[in-house]
Amino acid sequence: MCCECKNIFKVIIPIAILLIIIFIIAVICQNSTKAPNILVAIARNGDNTTLGTTTIKFSQNEIVEGIAISHQVGSDEININETGVYQISYQLFGVQDVTGTFNFNAVLLVNNEALTDTFNQSPVIRNSTSNRMTLTSTVILRLQAGDVLQLSGVSIEDIRYDNARIDIEKIG
Repeated sequence: MCCECKNIFKVIIPIAILLIIIFIIAVICQNSTKAPNILVAIARNGDNTTLGTTTIKFSQNEIVEGIAISHQVGSDEININETGVYQISYQLFGVQDVTGTFNFNAVLLVNNEALTDTFNQSPVIRNSTSNRMTLTSTVILRLQAGDVLQLSGVSIEDIRYDNARIDIEKIG
């Protein structure tokens, strides 16, 4: 082989190796970037007219990213479409029209079964003039594809649930 050919190979081979390495890194980075899977659903005044214990209906999907979580507007069911670990945060606003003892709780349900470790109990308020309370909670749950998630207000009193919000993100 001539001297010029050897010199060309000395230049071309390192460049080819460098291009292959760059291509491999680009493919790995592209595959490791996960699209977010987030759902934020909102309930407004008038969405939930049942008093006392009831599952909460959400009339707005504020943020929907990805396909792991879905919700039909107006429904109380949030569908889990991909198995994984989910972070779930909610706010549930309760109001009682009568001044006096006031207590309500919240719990998450999966496939119509209450998850007792997500039970969130409000303090009892007596002779309050405001007659309203907001419960908030954040939990991390392992859920399966096909699971149905619901937020439930729990009370033996005539509590109205004027507003609620649930934020769900698949984190693993």
